[in-house]
Amino acid sequence: MAEMDAPMRPELLDASDEQIDDAVKYIDPMVARGLLYQLTGDPELKDIEVKKASMGFFTASAPAKEEDTKLLQRKTADYLKAYRDAGAGVIDFGPEDRLPDAMDLAVGDDIPREDIDLYREEAAINPWARALEWQSPPDPERLKGFSVLVIGAGMGGLNAALQLERAGIPFTVVEKNDGVGGTWWENRYPGARVDTPSRSYTNIYGVDFGYPNPFCEASENRKYFEWVADNFDLRKHIRFQTEVRSLTWNEEDAMWEARIETAGGAEVLRANAVFTAVGFLNRPNLPEFEGTDQFEGPSWHTARWPQDMALSGKRFAVIGTGATGYQMVPELALEATHVTVFQRTPQWLFDIQGYRSPFPPQVNWLDRNMPYYTNFMRLRNSYAPGFAKITEISPGYNDPLACSPENRMARDACVAFLERKLPPELVARLTPEHPVWSARALMVDPDYSFLDAIQRDNVTLVTGGVESITRTGVVAEDGTHHEVDAIVYATGFHATDYLFPMAITGKGGRTIEQLWAEDGARAYLSCMMPGFPNLWSIYGPNTNGALTPNAFHEMVTLYAMQCIEKLILEGKRTVDAKKDAYWRYNHMIDEGNNRKVWSDPRARNYYWTEHGRSAVQNPLTGPEMWHLLRRPDFGDLEVE
Repeated sequence: MAEMDAPMRPELLDASDEQIDDAVKYIDPMVARGLLYQLTGDPELKDIEVKKASMGFFTASAPAKEEDTKLLQRKTADYLKAYRDAGAGVIDFGPEDRLPDAMDLAVGDDIPREDIDLYREEAAINPWARALEWQSPPDPERLKGFSVLVIGAGMGGLNAALQLERAGIPFTVVEKNDGVGGTWWENRYPGARVDTPSRSYTNIYGVDFGYPNPFCEASENRKYFEWVADNFDLRKHIRFQTEVRSLTWNEEDAMWEARIETAGGAEVLRANAVFTAVGFLNRPNLPEFEGTDQFEGPSWHTARWPQDMALSGKRFAVIGTGATGYQMVPELALEATHVTVFQRTPQWLFDIQGYRSPFPPQVNWLDRNMPYYTNFMRLRNSYAPGFAKITEISPGYNDPLACSPENRMARDACVAFLERKLPPELVARLTPEHPVWSARALMVDPDYSFLDAIQRDNVTLVTGGVESITRTGVVAEDGTHHEVDAIVYATGFHATDYLFPMAITGKGGRTIEQLWAEDGARAYLSCMMPGFPNLWSIYGPNTNGALTPNAFHEMVTLYAMQCIEKLILEGKRTVDAKKDAYWRYNHMIDEGNNRKVWSDPRARNYYWTEHGRSAVQNPLTGPEMWHLLRRPDFGDLEVE
């Protein structure tokens, strides 16, 4: 296999031996081990002893001896110098049958061979591995006569648009905002950044996109989505400032009718199939406190941050300490006159070195100049089998503070971090009562984070919540009045109200609300609802977890397009989930969630609904979900 579309590397051609020797000091040694083995077959790389260390929420592998790390650096430098001297051009990837062993060496584990294709895809060796490959050429007239409506131009919608474009299936994208990016277009609050490693957060065809940070801030995430839209010329298919109010299934001609609102008024769009890519953290949840409408200063939800809002010279109240609050408060504290933080529930924190810092320039140099380095780094970031053990309730394990030995180790790591950063009084106030991962755990920088900000002279931490709002400030539950100039609501989203606020009516006039009335949002394979044919939810119920967000988007889109392929090739009109398959899958999901730590009743989280189940979390492992979505089981579907 030759490197695909590889340009010459003029930067490497101009590099000195000293520059190469300096760069390889920053290489991930495990990645160097696996990648060099793939490129060279050097047997000495297999003999390197590996140790594993707990990083709080995952286990990382590394060479056991410092001398082996230096050996890997030296071998990488030698390889790069030889590659440079040979012209730094197109280079052979090495034999395909060597790749499984190379991947094992990179992650420091024996990847089950039945799952190896998942991680081959995640490594983006083939950047179009999750694109539809027609089983036979489609009839041009049938293809031309089939249309898809994509709702949303965030990560899921842009990927769906690109895959439909590559397959030649006509489509239109509607987006309520002025630009692409979805949640990353909307969330512009100070400190907004991704808490999934950026290398595994983008699509597989974006593996070589430049990552300035290990965890990129919002502006960098927007740049990525702008790149997808522009590099693949997708904007011509997108109607911005257009919101879908309702979807109605027309049984007579097997078409979806979408009522949309645009700047010019209402319209109706018709399509054979619909992909809803509206996400689930996109509709702000605003609390109803007494006196909210009396406050005389500005107030807003974090997802509606005013672009011209200056931070200096103001006293801010921040209500809410979930992921957004923990990201935002440290940045506000650096500029605001004062920040009063109202915390109802503390969160578990994992310290990640470099969370707020950019990569050293040598890392990005390696990205550009070491062949396939970005692929193997993506693999390394995507492989995290330990998460399942940390979150699984161990039967018979007797510890009121944890659900398993692995979960207890994670808790101990979190508490140790709190004790390193805080005085005892604050440790008590910042230690959650619930086990780790029973609510969303947060990534923070060990050098400067929420824990440092609340110890500043210009920050006040109020525990116990909010009683009411006045004309000039916020009254805490203990009756203390806090004077502020602006109120920021970091109060999350309507996370369990999937497809909200669209009105969706399927076969027989049945609405999605009626389907979900008994116990909340559900879907077959997290993407199809019985009675709603030719409709797929790209990030639907019980999607959180298992696969990374981008992998879920890619796999659901590929699954849906394989269903559409069957319709077009066989001249069929509709595909729908069978009710028994829908319930069989959901019973499995519910049973799995009941064995997970997020079923703990002590946690206040958005995972669980008033129906006594989680509409958000997926308890399966990544490989388990990938196998389910990889190819449709048409025995579970009605094709008519």
